Amino acid sequence: MDYLTELDSQLGDGDHGRNLDRGFSEVRRALLNAGGTDIGEILELTGASLVSSIGGASGPIFGTAFSSAGHAVKGKSKVGMADVVAMLEAAETAVGSLGGAKVGDKTLLDSLHPAAVAARRRLQEGDSDLVGAFEYIVGAANSGLETTKGLVAKKGRAMYLGDRGLGTPDVGATSLCIMLESALDFLRRLDAGKGSA
Repeated sequence: MDYLTELDSQLGDGDHGRNLDRGFSEVRRALLNAGGTDIGEILELTGASLVSSIGGASGPIFGTAFSSAGHAVKGKSKVGMADVVAMLEAAETAVGSLGGAKVGDKTLLDSLHPAAVAARRRLQEGDSDLVGAFEYIVGAANSGLETTKGLVAKKGRAMYLGDRGLGTPDVGATSLCIMLESALDFLRRLDAGKGSA
């Protein structure tokens, strides 16, 4: 949280980390009360909780990403590689439509797009190993994040900085990478648990 807040203070109004912390605290509460195993419903509830608890642009953007990903896998209690592709591509399309951002505008799309491309590549290669695929996806997302250091923001508060924002990664893209890394960590722990069973 502190890192995201510090990063946002360089490009925005410095509340990104605190906002996401508050939002995901609300997500935890909502999920504890919800129960159920429908992954689509879980993601949609996550999105709705983020929208209702985070102010500014972050709530609608991340909320829309999660809700759209959930819609792509509604009714499923297990997901495979094709579902991962569907979730990432749905999130990318929805986020791009919401704010009109494009890859290269120094937004979370600069991490989300390469993640979605990497997922589809793994699917086309016939890879069904989710842990290995997510390692590849996270690597692609982080590479995209790195490119944002050399971009001038064209959306959000950061665009008012112009060239002064060069050298600093986009905070939304950074947050997305952290979320994908968390998913990878969960998959690794799940996979390790299967191995010890």
